[in-house]
Amino acid sequence: MKAVFFNQHGGPEVLQYGDFPDPTPDPGSVTVRLQAAALNRMDIWVRNGWPGQKLDLPHIPGADGAGVVTAVTPPIPPGFQIAPGDRVVINSNLGCGTCDACQAGRDNLCRDWRLLGESLRGTYAEYACVPARQVYRLPDGLDFQAAAAAALVFHTAWHSLVRRGQVQAGEWVLVVGASGGVNTASIQVARSLGATVVAVGSGAEKLALAASLGARHLVDRSREPDWPKAVFNLTGRRGVDVVVDNVGTTFPSSLRTLRKGGRLLTVGNTGGAQVAFDNRFVFGKHLSILGSSMGALADFDEVLTRLGRGEFKAVLDRAYPLAEARQAQGRLEAGEQLGKVTLSIP
Repeated sequence: MKAVFFNQHGGPEVLQYGDFPDPTPDPGSVTVRLQAAALNRMDIWVRNGWPGQKLDLPHIPGADGAGVVTAVTPPIPPGFQIAPGDRVVINSNLGCGTCDACQAGRDNLCRDWRLLGESLRGTYAEYACVPARQVYRLPDGLDFQAAAAAALVFHTAWHSLVRRGQVQAGEWVLVVGASGGVNTASIQVARSLGATVVAVGSGAEKLALAASLGARHLVDRSREPDWPKAVFNLTGRRGVDVVVDNVGTTFPSSLRTLRKGGRLLTVGNTGGAQVAFDNRFVFGKHLSILGSSMGALADFDEVLTRLGRGEFKAVLDRAYPLAEARQAQGRLEAGEQLGKVTLSIP
């Protein structure tokens, strides 16, 4: 098969496009002929590498993918109804299926949790094999690019806001960042729950995107350097109930915007892994910092159903051919995108 892979860590130049052995299906797995993949920040971190990282090289990046089933390898799970020829999207959040967490429906807390494209070869390829429980039939009207772009980010946002954050109708939710994949999903999820959404972004174009997705109040941090004060004033000096902050280095500012008893939700750290903040904000205001990663199988099913009904929509930036994955990652790394960058796999 054709694939994009790397043999050593480094910048986009280490990515190679060429022939790669077809994946070998395990028992109870599905083989998918991929038509589209979507990029995530994780792809860049895996490519760059980190101390202690365990990776079988050469490695194929990519968590998100959608395509057509070409084979189902027995044994087939009870109730499994997907067959060769079906259009599917992959849930990249891989639990073992047998531990206590998986059996309790909390597979993202699996003791042997793995993520496609991070610890396993991923979706920058013509074919991928995953456990049968990890594929979902695409709803009518949802194409491969949109499905690949929406899968991981809506799965992650839904679990963070609904399961961990327990966002309620009437609450105020601040989203720090207006154009990234998880943030554009978070705006839509918060809006669907009946929350008033405030988006902080850098520039009119990104904020216009946030407004089109349901953000009611917009704060341009390029014009409002003290954006926590601007957000605080928007709420009548009460503070927001929830902050979605996946930057990390902005935690000190985000904590300032929260009301007493508020919650900070995070699923990532695009600004860097090390964060310093004044702990007096946390205990003095009775704040909670809630982290999560991906979501459970049931969350993915809920998200896909809502995408099929048109309640949520994938925000697509630019599609590149698979062979141009270097350029695609370069665009993402430079922060030039508005929504999700995807790969077309002909």
